[in-house]
Amino acid sequence: MSSKLYVGNLSWNTTDADLRETFSQFGEITEATVITDRDTGRSRGFGFVTFEDAAAGEKAIATLDGSNLDGRAIKVNEAKPRRENGGGGGYGGGRNRW
Repeated sequence: MSSKLYVGNLSWNTTDADLRETFSQFGEITEATVITDRDTGRSRGFGFVTFEDAAAGEKAIATLDGSNLDGRAIKVNEAKPRRENGGGGGYGGGRNRW
């Protein structure tokens, strides 16, 4: 069973290839992606790494959480499913909206 990890506090300079290289020592990676801003293309400071094997993901978390990557102490943990927000924006119900 696969294991998807969240990797946070990434340097703006960290690339998909850097993630793959850093995490590949723990097992076979199916995907390594730094998330970028849709408009600017700049890194948003986090990414995801998916391992083929869950044990490899657990080992990566235990070893790399808090370690240094491109001058930053990275946060590595199991990715959680995205929550559904239930709709669009709005003004939040405050007064003086208009």
